[in-house]
Amino acid sequence: MGATTLITVAPTGAESAKADVPALPVTLDELVQTAKECEAAGAAVIHVHIRDDDARPTLDPSRLRDTVAALRESTGLIVQLSTGGAVTDPYEDRLRVLDAAPDMCSLTCGTVNFGDDVFMNPWPFMVELYQRTQELEVVPEFELFDLGQVASLNRLLDKHGLPYGGHVHCDLVMGVPGGMPGDARSLVAAVEALPEGATWSATGIGRTSLPVLFAALSAGGHLRVGMEDTVTFAKGQPVTANVQLVERAASAAALAQRPAMPVADARALLGVKRR
Repeated sequence: MGATTLITVAPTGAESAKADVPALPVTLDELVQTAKECEAAGAAVIHVHIRDDDARPTLDPSRLRDTVAALRESTGLIVQLSTGGAVTDPYEDRLRVLDAAPDMCSLTCGTVNFGDDVFMNPWPFMVELYQRTQELEVVPEFELFDLGQVASLNRLLDKHGLPYGGHVHCDLVMGVPGGMPGDARSLVAAVEALPEGATWSATGIGRTSLPVLFAALSAGGHLRVGMEDTVTFAKGQPVTANVQLVERAASAAALAQRPAMPVADARALLGVKRR
């Protein structure tokens, strides 16, 4: 099999308001429709945040379970739930996300300034979340916002062993105000510090989305795109649907002669459990 590119779509996030971004998928029906479109365009993983009836971010357990079930029923995508939620969510609610039995979850490896807010991920919380992923056989994706978090990832693995599935996969989240810049130099520095054998994708926030996409492809990495990370397709041109961003990522990957990775191959790479 030739080299391929794992594409993750992050369609919603917890930051943008539906009133400001009408194309944002916030209902379950909108999320399922988005997932179908993005799977057809080349995505293999969906990184999920959910909203309540008023389109506000929520970690409601029943909604999470319903969302996982609906995505499994309607698509073949690997379902990855965010354990970050919104920056205001308490630790206990974030830990309970795993009770919805996703295929994967995000696991952020440290606290970071997040615009005007602080995204809290202290060491004891990281350890507790990681050990729960191991117990519940959920594959973590280690989200890394700066180089210090790469060091924390290495410490976590040294002290608590490999994740469920045996493979380390990371996502470099770049361009957040307070985190590492979204440029090629920072990407290379982060990749060089990753654990040996780890695979990685990269996410460029806002205007860094394209520079990070091209830097990741040139360095042999994978991609995460979606309206969680950018709501502008080009200057003065809003994103009209997440599938636009997935199609662009898949086209760039094909141009790099590393086309979109099939879902079955992604499951094998990541060590995802059959559920």
